[in-house]
Amino acid sequence: DNGFEQFIINYCNEKLQQIFILMTLKEEQEEYVREGIQWTPVEFFDNSIICDLIENSKVGILAMLDEECLRPGTVNEDTFITKLNQIFASHKRYESKETLNAKHVTDISLPLRCFRIHHYAGKVTYNVTGFIEKNNDLLFRDLSQAMWAARHTLLRSLFPEGDPQRPSLKLPPTTGSQFKASVATLMKNLYSKNPNYIRCIKPNDTKTAMLFTPDLVLAQVRYLGLMENVRVRRAGYAFRQLYQPFLKRYKMLSRKTWPHWTGGDREGAEVLLAELKFPPEELAYGHTKIFIRSPRTLFDLEKRRQQRVAELATLIQKIFRGWCCRKRYQLMRKSQILISAWFRGHAQRNRYKQMKRSVLLLQAYARGWKTRRMYRRYFRSDASTRLSNFIYRRMVQKYLVGLQKNLPPMAVLDRTWPPAPYKFLSDANQELKSIFYRWKCKKYREQLSPQQRAMLQAKLCASELFKDKKALYAQSLQQPFRGEYLGLTQNRKYQKLQAVAKDKLVMAEAVQKVNRANGKTVPRLLLLTTEHLVLADPKAAQPKMVLSLCDIQGASVSRFSDGLLALHLKE
Repeated sequence: DNGFEQFIINYCNEKLQQIFILMTLKEEQEEYVREGIQWTPVEFFDNSIICDLIENSKVGILAMLDEECLRPGTVNEDTFITKLNQIFASHKRYESKETLNAKHVTDISLPLRCFRIHHYAGKVTYNVTGFIEKNNDLLFRDLSQAMWAARHTLLRSLFPEGDPQRPSLKLPPTTGSQFKASVATLMKNLYSKNPNYIRCIKPNDTKTAMLFTPDLVLAQVRYLGLMENVRVRRAGYAFRQLYQPFLKRYKMLSRKTWPHWTGGDREGAEVLLAELKFPPEELAYGHTKIFIRSPRTLFDLEKRRQQRVAELATLIQKIFRGWCCRKRYQLMRKSQILISAWFRGHAQRNRYKQMKRSVLLLQAYARGWKTRRMYRRYFRSDASTRLSNFIYRRMVQKYLVGLQKNLPPMAVLDRTWPPAPYKFLSDANQELKSIFYRWKCKKYREQLSPQQRAMLQAKLCASELFKDKKALYAQSLQQPFRGEYLGLTQNRKYQKLQAVAKDKLVMAEAVQKVNRANGKTVPRLLLLTTEHLVLADPKAAQPKMVLSLCDIQGASVSRFSDGLLALHLKE
């Protein structure tokens, strides 16, 4: 009754048994030989011949099944079983009715359309009915494209062949090919890992508790390869590791290898284990690895390492705490020295100040005693006069020093002066004020140019004439005296007026002449030279009156805010 499904399941079990054999029996024994460990080979059954019978790409059962599915013409299970009988007629692990008849062996338990494979777990008979149909259970391309068009992540991962951007003209793989590819992927993944195996033993066929059938259990132990595995494990070594990581992990257990080992990794491992005094039969040294037979030895190593790690951690903590305490002590000592230095400095400064005050007090008493003694010897008769003169000189000296520090600015118009601190210095203070002001004016005059001196002289003369006498005097101080206000040099019509006087021009201005007869005014041009006074008509630019300064007896002005000027002529 075993069909196509049970066939591919058993094929997967054969592959798993193969990787179990390779990784636990074959590779381990090959490793002992490769590392130079003395080893007696243990015989075991290698099921590679069974796996090759099923999965061989040219003459395997799955390859023959795919070939029958793709062959044109009439295809059925009879042609498939006939081809298998022809190809595997001499194979040790394959049986069928036809091959047994050829060997003159009669087996009534093997039907006509069946074949039998000697698996590692025993013989299994398969009925080929439905093999070709189930192997041809293909998914059409349009259905895969429909699943891909659903735009669902899970559906697209299940049907990648439906991607329209990756069109393929090849026929879709058969069920057997897909399963074979999946098993190959699984084997590749397992070979890259370090798997552990759990073997389940069926105690009896009746599923009864606490009942073991010896023959059934023994048969399972044998075809699972547990006997060979136990023999290899018993004769082999439970732990193996490269010398470098082994020495790096356990070198702390020996004083010769800790903390630094300068020799080779193998020599270091040998020195380390020799100092730990393990039995020689528990250890084996390969070309690149160290082998330990008993797990008890490995547990003892780990236990010693844990104890040593705790000791090293305690040592590191002790050294770190010591370093922290030393740093704290050094910081406290440095702070104490600094505080002591500042405190001693402060105490010495206070002591010095106290000593200085005491010395000054003693000096004051000593000077007073000497002064009183000299006073009694020399100045007893005219002491009051000498004291008053001394006090007077000191007051005058203090006054002059204070005056030196508080002198007013050098501006000529600034007439400020500090008051006298004592009444008997009032006259001297006024005299010093007058002297300082005259000296300040002298300094001011010395820095003036000749033109500025002449202008200042004119202003001084005007001040003597009009100050406190003419109301317009204060307003005219800010206006500089130009003299020529008509622009005679620019006006050609007025240039001949200057030629009339024939001397230096002092002032030229437009005025209004008042007629004495009727009091009316007429515009005139007034030209004043060093020797003449000329009144001219502004329109015709012709002189109307020319007077010599010798003929003018005087001039009069009013004290009001007018520009009236009266000239007094000689008769």
